[in-house]
Amino acid sequence: MARNLLMTFFCIAFALIVVWENAEAKNKKMKEANVVTMTTSKGKMVIELYPKDAPKTVENFKKLVGQGFYNGIIFHRVVPGFVIQAGDPHAKGVAGKDFVYQFDPSKPNLPIAGTGGPGYNIKAEFNPRKHLKGTVAMARSQHPDSAGSQFYVCLAPQPGLDGQYTVFGQVIEGMDVIDKIQQGDKITDMKLGK
Repeated sequence: MARNLLMTFFCIAFALIVVWENAEAKNKKMKEANVVTMTTSKGKMVIELYPKDAPKTVENFKKLVGQGFYNGIIFHRVVPGFVIQAGDPHAKGVAGKDFVYQFDPSKPNLPIAGTGGPGYNIKAEFNPRKHLKGTVAMARSQHPDSAGSQFYVCLAPQPGLDGQYTVFGQVIEGMDVIDKIQQGDKITDMKLGK
């Protein structure tokens, strides 16, 4: 009887270990499903996404990443100590030839970087997440529901932006890269996962 009891104990312990390992694997897979790796001309950064705080925004961002939408887009706005911004499909190619940073009367037919998007807007999902160094949020015009594909990354805490923009992620690796980004640096590849 003692032997049967011991065997039952070992079977239960083994089953618990298997269940725990499966749960850990599932948690890791879920976490990686909400991670994006952005490779830029200055290096790589990994962004953790916040689907619980901004579900539709994260869904939209992941869709665009999966389509390769961001590949080749440049950082069109860099404000030292504030933010770096990208995600405008007009900002591809060579500045002055394929697009301009601001209106240029000598090139009136070129698109202006910072004015483009995916062809649709998404609803704002303001949430309690704070704008810290490395925070990733949706850029928009004055209308709260005007975001589409443009996003920014904070270079320092920006409490004045809290509650006014949809925060949907945080840089968790490559914080040194965000400090190196200059206007015109390129997103060479963005992919889901690490």
